Amino acid sequence: MQAINRRKFLGSSIVAGGLFGATAAMPAWARGGNMNGATIRQGFDEVSGRNIDLTIARGPRIVQGRSGMGVAVNGSVPGPLVRLKEGDPVNLNVTNALDEDSSIHWHGLLVPFQFDGVPGVSFPGIGPRQTFTYEMPAIRQAGTYWWHSHSGLQEQAGHYGPIIVDPTGPDPVQADYDYVMLLSEFTPMHPHTIMSKLKKGEGYFNYQQRTLTDDYPLTGEERRMWAEMRMMPTDILDVTGSTYTYLANGHGPEEGLEYLFSRGKRVRIRVINGSAMSFYNVRIPGLKFWVVAADGLNVRPVEVEEFQIGTAETYDIVVEPTGEAHTIVAESMDRSGMAVATLASRPGARAPVPALRDPPLLTMADMGMAGMGGMAGMEGDMSGMDHSAMGHGTSPPDGMDMSDSGDGSSEGAMAGMAGMSMGGMDMRDTSRLPPDVKVSPGIDMVAMNPQDRMGDPGIGLDKVPHKVLNYKDLVALEPNDDLRTPSRQMEIHLTGNMERYMWSFDGEKFSAVSDEPIRFAYNERVRVKLVNNTMMAHPIHLHGHFFELVNGAPADRQPQKHTVVVQPGGFAQFDLTADEPGDWAFHCHLLYHMHAGMFQIVTVAQEAGQPDVQRVGESG
Repeated sequence: MQAINRRKFLGSSIVAGGLFGATAAMPAWARGGNMNGATIRQGFDEVSGRNIDLTIARGPRIVQGRSGMGVAVNGSVPGPLVRLKEGDPVNLNVTNALDEDSSIHWHGLLVPFQFDGVPGVSFPGIGPRQTFTYEMPAIRQAGTYWWHSHSGLQEQAGHYGPIIVDPTGPDPVQADYDYVMLLSEFTPMHPHTIMSKLKKGEGYFNYQQRTLTDDYPLTGEERRMWAEMRMMPTDILDVTGSTYTYLANGHGPEEGLEYLFSRGKRVRIRVINGSAMSFYNVRIPGLKFWVVAADGLNVRPVEVEEFQIGTAETYDIVVEPTGEAHTIVAESMDRSGMAVATLASRPGARAPVPALRDPPLLTMADMGMAGMGGMAGMEGDMSGMDHSAMGHGTSPPDGMDMSDSGDGSSEGAMAGMAGMSMGGMDMRDTSRLPPDVKVSPGIDMVAMNPQDRMGDPGIGLDKVPHKVLNYKDLVALEPNDDLRTPSRQMEIHLTGNMERYMWSFDGEKFSAVSDEPIRFAYNERVRVKLVNNTMMAHPIHLHGHFFELVNGAPADRQPQKHTVVVQPGGFAQFDLTADEPGDWAFHCHLLYHMHAGMFQIVTVAQEAGQPDVQRVGESG
């Protein structure tokens, strides 16, 4: 496909809103707000065409003998694969058979903001027994995307599904087989129960807690340090395999998901992380493969043996299987469980499933202490920038930190920390924060020396003996269309208090009533720096836009993404052209972090000469 031309805005697509039907025709199985006793199916069908009907309903789920209630779309979890064609219009008629409001957000698709699907931001939501028609004038891109609820915690219960948009011309990715691997989780526990337990104790689901006498590769000094901080070096994910069964296309690891192939053929697998709270490490033991697309957009092929995929990211890979069968392993980042599928040359063929690897440990870099042995950052040349341009979370452009000092390894950090005790340092020294970050009980840590961690492969993968993907490997296949130097830098801090389970941007939990949105002028070019002051990785998603990772690639080949993982104690930067008018959600895609307050609204002003966009009133 061609690179997305973000300057081409379809002015005719700005309309008052979609079509509501209060008494829409509803499938018999969904009447009464549930599936009338039918069990939710595992796996998904495919829907396509100019008019697509989707129905949301509740029903019982069974995964590997574990049962619970779920939210299904068209009777399955995941919901159906929505197959679209680049350039074609489509109406998506979504009927809500639940007894509560619902919604669908088209994750990664460039759509008019009132069809983005975020209640209280871009539309009111879909009420019980109502149908809302998402009117897409023309699909503006090709690639791999997904859809999910943006109402309450329904996403955790099964309200999600994949999207494939076929290109108008030849696909640069050539393969003989084309499969989707949508990763997610199942738990019989109600999502609000999970949230309640996290609020009472954020380590509730961490069964990998250890005492100072356990056999982890820590020095005595490191053990004392962790004890002083009252933290665990295995505190990697908030919700773990202690309650989750990890899924591939709705199937548990023992339920035999297969992708059939013929030897000598190329297999494309579109890996989508549609989980609520999980990062996955994906590998095919014994095989190398090529990463060919990130977040739906093509990149120059990168040969790797493993990659970490954050919540809401997508990666397309191409593999050439050589044996009778190969196991595809999606191991949770904390290594408490895995999703499994098989590349099989015949039905029933199987390869060995590797054991879970040892849990990873957090490092000094994850505490924001990398490079404290005296590494010096280099100031970048940002000549030509408008030094008077300031705004929410901004810092003077001539103070932009363009450094890439250090690899964030724990060895380097520990060397720099020699002779220094944690007792002599205040991990909550808020004097290091910029003045626009609100100091509050919602901040329990401040990164002392955050580094650019774009080159990190992800927690636990820095020492594996094979090639692992990192953001610096990504180079756009097609050139970007906007090569202007950013006119200003915006710095946003990711903040939290793990013990109280409080999450926020710039120290402030989102409030729909009082929060001032992050504002961009139409078509302005901004460099956004996300600084992670917590010890957790956060996948940050901006609705309605693609941004370019500042990852060291040539300016015209910086890879475009819609979601970026900001590693603990570090920072990530991207360049944004704000040319999609309207109000857009901006949030951490860890569901319970977003629900706890790590959410904000981005407002992009109207293009000159365009009529005002009708906006949604505030809602709770």
